[in-house]
Amino acid sequence: MAERSGELGGQHLHIDGAAGAAGDMVLGALLHLGLPRALVEEAFDRIGVGRGCLVASSVVKHGLAAVNVNIVVDDHHDHGHHHVRHADIVARLHRAGLAADVLARALDIFHRLAEAEAALHGVAIDQVEFHEVGAIDSIADVVGAAVGLAWLAPAAVTASPVALGHGTVKTAHGLLPVPAPAALEILRRAGAAVVDGGAARELCTPTGAAILAHAASAWTAMPPLLPLAVGHGAGDADLPDRPNVLRLVVGRPLAPAEHAADDTVYRVEANIDDMSPELCEHAAEAIALAGALDVWWTPIAMKKSRPALLLSALVPPGALESVLAAVLAETTSIGVRFDRVARRVLERELVVVDTPFGPIPVKVARQGGRALNAAPEYEACRAAARAHGVALKSVYAAAVAAWQGSR
Repeated sequence: MAERSGELGGQHLHIDGAAGAAGDMVLGALLHLGLPRALVEEAFDRIGVGRGCLVASSVVKHGLAAVNVNIVVDDHHDHGHHHVRHADIVARLHRAGLAADVLARALDIFHRLAEAEAALHGVAIDQVEFHEVGAIDSIADVVGAAVGLAWLAPAAVTASPVALGHGTVKTAHGLLPVPAPAALEILRRAGAAVVDGGAARELCTPTGAAILAHAASAWTAMPPLLPLAVGHGAGDADLPDRPNVLRLVVGRPLAPAEHAADDTVYRVEANIDDMSPELCEHAAEAIALAGALDVWWTPIAMKKSRPALLLSALVPPGALESVLAAVLAETTSIGVRFDRVARRVLERELVVVDTPFGPIPVKVARQGGRALNAAPEYEACRAAARAHGVALKSVYAAAVAAWQGSR
């Protein structure tokens, strides 16, 4: 396990992305909070970057003191225009001998990046080739952020709506709209709240988006806290109307939730009796990509006892229009109904456990601090099962046993 942060460890972490987010901004904010530089340098040595590549300096952005991070890479590193496959990055991280929780966090962040790129470019995850993200400085930013998050080991993480910016940005794929498609896809998959931010430039990079998506369990205003420490991580550019900083606030909750959280979503439904079952999988995927939280089919009988299917989906308010459009476009239904429904959601956190098959993240659902459910993350278990040539259920069982043993 990684070294812990004393008083700041196990508290609540709130991320304020009013000026966007990037990997170097996250790492700078963590160093400003008090993350020991030596922990980052040790990790950089382990992944082959070298501790000398970390250059952190104190700067002032619009009157706010912050830490600016740069990764200075010499000509011997694969930097710039080289392509690096996701599978190569994963192998490199596994070989590095990082602490288990640092490794699990770094792998999850890169997996989110790879998932988004795979979906956008229509390739398998392991074949995804990173361009900007594959450069050594972004690998360093991700590992540095993973070290800092493992050091803090927050009990819960919230994030304010993330500013994205607008306009265009030059990339290895040519001129792309801002927000960059990968950043937007990562945040969409995480259910993040986003705002334009009012700046004609890229405010949130794919790497920054992936780190926030990994860390945050809720996208909301800062909850009631007793602030213990505040860290500012500076971006390189100067914004005309605000400090270009990412703010991290570590605090002790003033009123810990004793009950599960309630929220409101839309229930979307359509009765369908004239569509080939072969189309169901694609329709469900399209509806999920449009923003649905869950999609399912139920066998029903309609008029004249005709066998049919009930399509159902749960949808956050912000995705309602896109989901309705997807249902009408991808199914044979000529109408769709929807209504608002209340739901109760347990508090959730991600706990990384050590197993004979490597570190596995386990999603733990709690109510009033009491654990009610624990479920190992499927993708991590599947990757471990394939790597070790064992049954998936064996990895699941090992992860559950490890979590129960750590309680």
